[in-house]
Amino acid sequence: MAGTAPQQPTEAASQAAQSKFPIPDAAALVLLGSRDENLRVAEDLLDADVHVRGNEVTLTGAPADVAFAERVFAELVLLAGRGQQMGPDAVRRTVAMLSAGSSESPADVLSMDILSRRGRTIRPKTLNQKRYVDAIDKHTVVFGIGPAGTGKTYLAMAKAVQALQAKQVTRIVLTRPAVEAGERLGYLPGTLNEKIDPYLRPLYDALHDMVDPESIPRLMQAGTIEIAPLAYMRGRTLNDAFIILDEAQNTTPEQMKMFLTRLGFGSKVVVTGDITQVDLPSGQRSGLRIVREILEGVDDLFFSSLTSHDVVRHRLVGDIVDAYEKWHATQDAPNSGKAAGDR
Repeated sequence: MAGTAPQQPTEAASQAAQSKFPIPDAAALVLLGSRDENLRVAEDLLDADVHVRGNEVTLTGAPADVAFAERVFAELVLLAGRGQQMGPDAVRRTVAMLSAGSSESPADVLSMDILSRRGRTIRPKTLNQKRYVDAIDKHTVVFGIGPAGTGKTYLAMAKAVQALQAKQVTRIVLTRPAVEAGERLGYLPGTLNEKIDPYLRPLYDALHDMVDPESIPRLMQAGTIEIAPLAYMRGRTLNDAFIILDEAQNTTPEQMKMFLTRLGFGSKVVVTGDITQVDLPSGQRSGLRIVREILEGVDDLFFSSLTSHDVVRHRLVGDIVDAYEKWHATQDAPNSGKAAGDR
């Protein structure tokens, strides 16, 4: 009986690739995570098969998948080797940055320290956040525009405190328009300060994360830190200051112009807001929505756009933002050809 012809290898088998490399002892525990949780996330996100034995990682799969997984692990090893605390989010963000074709190293993004206090370090967690922080360093006026949870205000506050500590500015000025959720100040109980306080409370909360809370009253009394409603900015020129306008989507075009022209010598301005959450009375235009059209091309001014991919709160927040954007798109589409009165 004639011998059976040898089986030809399948296309998948002929294209399979394998890569083995060691993990440095100092980085192994950080890289794998508590109960190997970082490893499990990597296994879920990568198309290559991942196997770890001792300090050796083996990757198997299609050549392109193995090559990509190698890049991911190289970045994670670099990040762990820098002594960074690493969790599943760091793995997800590393994979996301490399998947997006970023030329920047995720390890450099995720290990960029802005401010440290009591063992806690504030740093960007996405590539867009790093570009936003870099823009604040490079430009006099920066607009940070994006949905809730993308770190727009928090990172700006961290840069302000950093600038104050480095004596690049002599004071920090934090301001917001006192317009929110349809409420009018005149109808709220209490004195003027008591009425305004709820609008400014998020700025106080962020500041308490970055500055010793016991020193804040002293700094405010000395004028080193000022937190005030936008209306209090009128008629002033702010020199040698780091000025942040938060919730800028609730400014009118006139208020936005008034604020931007407060800029004095040696100062830096950051304007933050979410153009999808305007609380102005019906019929009033948002100054943040039109400012890009007005100022596009002006030198030393930068617009930074953040998206749901930059949300650094609970992962569900990004999904919620995306779901609302899709819902609004479906609601707007059938009405796009109708007159306003027909809607």
